[in-house]
Amino acid sequence: MRTEKQETFIEQYCLTGNAASSAELAGYSSPKQRGYELKNKFSSEIEERQKKMLQDCVPAALSQLQTLVVSAESESVKLGAIKDVLDRAGMKPAERIKQEISHVEQASTDELRRELEALIGTSDVTKVTGLIN
Repeated sequence: MRTEKQETFIEQYCLTGNAASSAELAGYSSPKQRGYELKNKFSSEIEERQKKMLQDCVPAALSQLQTLVVSAESESVKLGAIKDVLDRAGMKPAERIKQEISHVEQASTDELRRELEALIGTSDVTKVTGLIN
């Protein structure tokens, strides 16, 4: 069971993200210290409430986005809104991925053999086979 002060702190922190001012608004003395302590103590509750607050904003945000798609005066605003809708609908264009080749793919057989010997501490091939099997 939470006290009224704790409940106020959690509400204020979810709205502002500022532990010290939330503790002060809740009526705690030493708000910086208490805010830090309360933020840690109620972190899971704070996280849940913040997620809920964001979820509650989704319908209004979608409605506003739809309004922009249909009736924005600026063509660039319309285009941006359309892109956002399509991206969220799973139609985002494929992104280019830069692939880097590791040193293993570029190394010669002798270089790889020396690296393996350094890792296992021997050049005896039978010991390597024993490690693999």
